[in-house]
Amino acid sequence: MYLDNRVKDDKEYGLNLFESDSSLGITINWLNSKPHNAVVYVSFGSMACLSANQMEELAFGLKATDLFFVWVVRSSEEVSKLPHNFARETSEKGLIVNWSPQVEVLSHPAVGCFFTHCGWNSTVEALCLGVPMVGMPQWTDQPTDAMLVEDWWKVGVRVKVDHEDGIVGRKEVEFCIREVMEGDTATEIRKNAKKWSNLALRAISEGGSSDTNIRDFISKLKCYN
Repeated sequence: MYLDNRVKDDKEYGLNLFESDSSLGITINWLNSKPHNAVVYVSFGSMACLSANQMEELAFGLKATDLFFVWVVRSSEEVSKLPHNFARETSEKGLIVNWSPQVEVLSHPAVGCFFTHCGWNSTVEALCLGVPMVGMPQWTDQPTDAMLVEDWWKVGVRVKVDHEDGIVGRKEVEFCIREVMEGDTATEIRKNAKKWSNLALRAISEGGSSDTNIRDFISKLKCYN
């Protein structure tokens, strides 16, 4: 849907780990009021759980950028870890939600950066939709995915742990967001992100590599039946 709309209005995966709520309309309406490439989207997926110290550093790093942001903070585990009065103090710049239609948000023209844990699904979604990334990997495959983002695809940067306890500090958070949104390398990062998005579109379009492979796979299934 978000690349070529060949299957018209097919916006859903059909499966979410969490129930959608009123955040959907609120988030999209909020994004509609913002300039192109002006918003930082922050989400760490359905499973990653940041410590209270890391949530605080991330919050103050976001605040220091003075950029617009949407931050997905799961109500069950993470809201209580936010700094006192953070939501109120950043209400003019930020929107904090408990759930987000991620692909719809990433495809929105107002989103200029994805601050992510670099889970594979999130990474591929951002890559296909041409959204530059700031990676803060947590475990398993995520450090590798962050390496691909920064070193191979060159569509973003990876934060550096700068505290002895493994925490990424607020100054590093601010620096990396600025590097992707407005720094010396921002133009090149955005150019590379657009290139990979175009390659993804070519692959899934009729006659592209992914389209051809799916058709071959289905034809073999039909033969076995």
